[in-house]
Amino acid sequence: MGVVTPPNNAFPGNAKSPKQDRSRATRQRLLEAAVACLAAHGWVGSTVSVVAERAGVSRGAAQHHFPTREDLFTGAVEYVAEERSAALRALPVQGRAEVVAALVDLYTGPLFRAALQLWVAASNEPQLRPRVTELEARVGRETHRIAVGLLGADETRPGVRETVQGLLDMARGLGLANVLTDDTVRRRRVVAQWAELVDRALD
Repeated sequence: MGVVTPPNNAFPGNAKSPKQDRSRATRQRLLEAAVACLAAHGWVGSTVSVVAERAGVSRGAAQHHFPTREDLFTGAVEYVAEERSAALRALPVQGRAEVVAALVDLYTGPLFRAALQLWVAASNEPQLRPRVTELEARVGRETHRIAVGLLGADETRPGVRETVQGLLDMARGLGLANVLTDDTVRRRRVVAQWAELVDRALD
């Protein structure tokens, strides 16, 4: 007698899995589209409808996953920040110069531009400010912790914590300088100098 293969709906878990996968995929598309829209169009030009169209989903589907505009955009920056942290944690052990360059790169891409638009919006939108403030504090702590590990920094030594934080603040400043014009050439020289300073300070 042959083996009878049960239909897909024989087990409730099997029936739900494709739907859950589609839901996760839709959510991810919305988050990535929201970051891209913030970076390209700013807060004013990034409506839920614009993001939904870019993601290839209906406005209703977007609001099913993110009931408010604030939910969508803080969720988007948080999602990509988590992806960024995962990429940092996955970096192979390398010299401090490479680590400094990698940290600076965090602040010169689309995520930083999107986050910058959120900061500006939060300064004028009372309902957004506490959410962005909490998010940035959490992202900042995580980035600092990862940077300490990658740099092999001993924060029990006086001045080391401030050196790492100064590096991250400098990287953010370079990201701001790159918003209006391509600052690549100057940034390379600055990063090389900072890498030497950080290496000496941590040794």
